[in-house]
Amino acid sequence: MEQSILITCPPMLGMKEQFMPALEAKGVAVHCPDVIQTLSEEELISLLPDYDGWIIGDDPATRRVFEAGKKGRLKAAVKWGIGVDNVDFDACSDLGIPITNTPDMFGSEVADIALGYIVGLARETFLIDREIRAGGWPKNRGVSLSGKCVGLVGYGDIGRNTAKRLLAADMSIRCYDPAFTGTDGGPGIEFRAWPDGLETCDFLVFTCSMNDANRHMLNRETLAACKPGVRVVNVARGPLIDEQALIEGLQSGHVCSAALDVFEQEPLPGDSPLREMPRCIFGSHNGSNTSDAVAKTNDRAIAKLFEFLGIDQ
Repeated sequence: MEQSILITCPPMLGMKEQFMPALEAKGVAVHCPDVIQTLSEEELISLLPDYDGWIIGDDPATRRVFEAGKKGRLKAAVKWGIGVDNVDFDACSDLGIPITNTPDMFGSEVADIALGYIVGLARETFLIDREIRAGGWPKNRGVSLSGKCVGLVGYGDIGRNTAKRLLAADMSIRCYDPAFTGTDGGPGIEFRAWPDGLETCDFLVFTCSMNDANRHMLNRETLAACKPGVRVVNVARGPLIDEQALIEGLQSGHVCSAALDVFEQEPLPGDSPLREMPRCIFGSHNGSNTSDAVAKTNDRAIAKLFEFLGIDQ
């Protein structure tokens, strides 16, 4: 029986014409369902038992899903990309399902878009664009990047690449990452324990992974400690921020503006109050999506899955 794999990662699916011929030439059957952001748990429970391997996006890769796959043909899985908060690795271990992710792939790409959001918020280019489209000719007065302090949450691959760009813009960095101490920072970088020092940060930029300990780390209490007029950027995971608290901060003016590439619920619901917040830039959980980086990550994910499944490469 030929090996078959399920792919549910939207960026990978968007470039399927590049890798499908090579997989088919090896006799590997590939199923590429229509996915906007994720499949539901029930959809996965129905689909997964029919496949030997699974390349996972941001889907709910829960114990129930893996148990259903194990009862069928599932032998191995790979989480496409770096974030793994949606995957129950303990369940895979218990069920004997080999699994890994593709680390250190998108540091530069996500850092690029983080810097783009910072510039957009600082100079209000998004507001200028909207007003010009409506027939206006606005002269919004922004703020300079030079000399401003950034609270950078997370100093992994994305955080380090973001820090390089911020330092090049002559910004100082107050970094929050429990893996580092106050003595670890180089020139321009100071490590603090969250939320110490938030009152001095002009920008807050989230680049960290998510876990049970940091869910809603930006909430009413920590927002109240922030500098009035703070600008918030999230290119990491939506639930790091309590969206209701952020909305209240935007409404009061305590938060000047926000750029969100990720949300607590994705896609962003049509009735989300965030949609009524004019001083926001929204993304579609798309910070890593460049053709160069996606192609490289596709190759690594396929190679690792082939290794697990014993398919010659």
